[in-house]
Amino acid sequence: MHLKRHHDMGGDDAGTVTDGEVEAERVYDPWERRTDAILRLVSDKKRNLMTVDELRRGVEDLGPGAYDELSYYERWIASITNILIEKGVIGIDELGRKMAEAEARLKADSETPIRPEDLEPHEHPDGEGHDHEADH
Repeated sequence: MHLKRHHDMGGDDAGTVTDGEVEAERVYDPWERRTDAILRLVSDKKRNLMTVDELRRGVEDLGPGAYDELSYYERWIASITNILIEKGVIGIDELGRKMAEAEARLKADSETPIRPEDLEPHEHPDGEGHDHEADH
């Protein structure tokens, strides 16, 4: 008898299925695009640090709680991280230091006020631009 793992949803009720156009129109967050770029870099022929099969195994190895609670790209970055640690490409101490540095930068950035003169000229979704000076 085959024991079904938590991530294996084949044959389960899918609930509401959306049409592919909705996903195609989705705007990805910068961190999601960076996660995709990281996977491409670590799995390219030059570096060959991991394979897509290893990514899948890493996602499948996440426990049921993590698998259900994490988003698609959060599962990817967790898997990439675990595989790179497993292979000795990065160490846990190094990862901890880098995460602390990133958190410190994020905190510093959030405490720095944005001045209108620092904003790049841009268009708004409605196609209408405006002067941010007038907003303040």
